[in-house]
Amino acid sequence: MPAIRARRLFDGRELLGERVVHVTDGKITAVTVDGPADLDLGDVTLLPGLIDCHVHLVFDASADPVGHLTESSDEEVLDRMREEAARTVAAGVTTVRDLGDRGYLALRLAEKLGVTEGPEILASGPPITTTGGHCWFLGGQADGVEGVRAAVRERAERGVHVVKMMVTGGEMTPGTFSHLRQYGLAELCAAVEEAHAHGLPIAAHAHAGQGIADALAAGFDTIEHCSFMTEHAAEHDETIIARLAASDVIVSLTAGIVPTGEPPPPGIAKRMPGIMAALRALHAAGAAFVIGSDAGIGPGKPHGVLPYGARMLVDLGYAPLDVLRSVTSRAAGACRVADRKGRIMQGYDADLVAVSGDPLADISVLQRPSAVFRMGRRLR
Repeated sequence: MPAIRARRLFDGRELLGERVVHVTDGKITAVTVDGPADLDLGDVTLLPGLIDCHVHLVFDASADPVGHLTESSDEEVLDRMREEAARTVAAGVTTVRDLGDRGYLALRLAEKLGVTEGPEILASGPPITTTGGHCWFLGGQADGVEGVRAAVRERAERGVHVVKMMVTGGEMTPGTFSHLRQYGLAELCAAVEEAHAHGLPIAAHAHAGQGIADALAAGFDTIEHCSFMTEHAAEHDETIIARLAASDVIVSLTAGIVPTGEPPPPGIAKRMPGIMAALRALHAAGAAFVIGSDAGIGPGKPHGVLPYGARMLVDLGYAPLDVLRSVTSRAAGACRVADRKGRIMQGYDADLVAVSGDPLADISVLQRPSAVFRMGRRLR
């Protein structure tokens, strides 16, 4: 029975002292304070494998991810996705929630991927959007109450793990606008009702304040971005934020950028001060949050960027312990895998990442994993 010793252990909720983690057949069988170990990792902190709640494996993090996708066959895209998956798990991210692909390619990849090749993939398939709406080119166009119900049913029949719906427009699709809603409340409620009837969680892409409010009213399980974009800026609404904090919804904060020296797109750059203010306001209100990096959408967001999101939130004033929970145990809850992911305890998957030093003292150590285990198998 392999046993792994670390000087410190973050179990998904609290930072503990030296522990030995025992693994058999990919599962954690015990966590002990002492005893012999087959592998002594030394002066490291051992954590549950990190969970990114919002990625797009079909996007290659280039300057033109949509163009590259459009020009590529499904098999070419799958090959790239396999490479991105390997890059992701090497960064210590052992589970991802893929919230938008083309032709259910993320589901296909999940079926093909060996345990040592990448993270566990929880996929939504093509996001549901209006005709010509945000990311329409991924193939998820649906209009009206019956149209969105049918779209949800199709995804359930395909075996998705979560449903994704574009409540507002977005920055990657010409002709759509982040500050404008795409669906009325009737369509949103119908999508939520249908998803829940099939036992599926549903995530809302929502930038505009009214879109966020509508997603909350409709009963979405997670609301992605929550950036409060207006036409030319970003201005958060304290009333909506208070309602978010008082609800059971989980806010999936878009955080994490790898320094590239290149400025963000102009539309984002001019709104960035307001977006940062919204992040601070959500924290001050006590909204339950996870991190969804949106990996793949541009050069600053390569796959595996999640640890940079953790650092970003700590720099904004978030408590390091809360941030660690947001990328482990709380993320597992948002992704509906809390019975086997996000904790280091008996019966859980042996997805583990070791970092030198104490992440509560310096959260940036997450960016430099010294060891990664996927279902008990060491990958680095």
